[in-house]
Amino acid sequence: MLDQIADVGRDVQRGGYSRHAYAAPELELRHWFVEQAVRRGLNVETDQNGNLWAWWGERGDDALVTGSHLDSVPGGGAFDGPLGVTSSLQAVDLLQAKGFTPNRPFAVAVFAEEEGGRFGVACLGSRLLSGAIDKDKALGLKDPDGVTLAEAMRAAGYDPDRVGKDEKALRRIGQFVELHVEQGRGLAVPVGVASSILAHGRWRFTFSGEGNHAGATLIEDRRDPMIPASHLVLAARKAARGGARATVGRIVPNPGGTNVIASTVDVWLDARDVDDARTRAMVAEISDAAGKAAREEGCELRIAEESYGGTVHFDAALRDDIAQALGGVPALPTGAGHDAGILAAHVPTAMVFVRNPTGVSHAPEEFAEQADVDEGVRALATTIEHLAS
Repeated sequence: MLDQIADVGRDVQRGGYSRHAYAAPELELRHWFVEQAVRRGLNVETDQNGNLWAWWGERGDDALVTGSHLDSVPGGGAFDGPLGVTSSLQAVDLLQAKGFTPNRPFAVAVFAEEEGGRFGVACLGSRLLSGAIDKDKALGLKDPDGVTLAEAMRAAGYDPDRVGKDEKALRRIGQFVELHVEQGRGLAVPVGVASSILAHGRWRFTFSGEGNHAGATLIEDRRDPMIPASHLVLAARKAARGGARATVGRIVPNPGGTNVIASTVDVWLDARDVDDARTRAMVAEISDAAGKAAREEGCELRIAEESYGGTVHFDAALRDDIAQALGGVPALPTGAGHDAGILAAHVPTAMVFVRNPTGVSHAPEEFAEQADVDEGVRALATTIEHLAS
């Protein structure tokens, strides 16, 4: 099924895929999902936050829900998100072929803007559904072209006035199980389950200096915000110790000319560690270093926390139940965020991981062996049958 969508959203500049929320490639994938779900006799609806739900039988409370997302990071791989969606549909195929019918409500869900690749906040669809983000803040988020989430939703045919915490949809989820390609090299066997997610967040550092001419301005006369921005990159690497992760993946100078000293530079920091205290301490250390470098260059610094999620420990009883049903597969932590992690604060959630032999993710080289993918589908089918019997 991944081959069916292999040409959707290819990024010829970066390589891989760029499938962002409410942009043409992601909308095409939504239509594809609806078509595939209907072929299987599933009833599809869209909730008030743009998330898709494909129900096997009647919708209702205490449902078993599986699924993932279809959007990507800029230049992302083929498996992150879509593997969980296609595996869910193929698990339905296996169960229908053997004549199984769920004894509780069951749905395959596709959550909107999980990666935050367009509007900067990860897991936006599940955050809105669960009330983990203020709806007005969310609707005001802008993409790199200045388009707000509200404008993008409206242009795609969705009503932004309905956005916000959805108690009815949340109440329907009795358990949520998300299959995902593992985003590291922690699995030595084809399939495992998740134990926890590192505390993580995103911060925007805005350095303000003085724009000027690159050729006519002496070094000693400059207030160049790119200098403290560079210090921030190095400070992040230095502060990430003992298994912590700190990454600068995006830098945007303004105005961005080769022969122009920037007037402002925006830098986005992604920081993760095993618990809240360590994550916050690492960000504080990086912020102090960035502030010192800004002052030395005669620049100003503003820091804004764009999103944050504390350490997630998945429901232990559900995790162990699934692991046992799958023959005692291993449990492992992950440094990657997921919709399952957002929903874990409200309902029992679990994750099934499919082995990633290289550990590469969020890049075109992301990969999983076909045999492992098949094993993941069978594992998800077994999980659904076990929990919905």
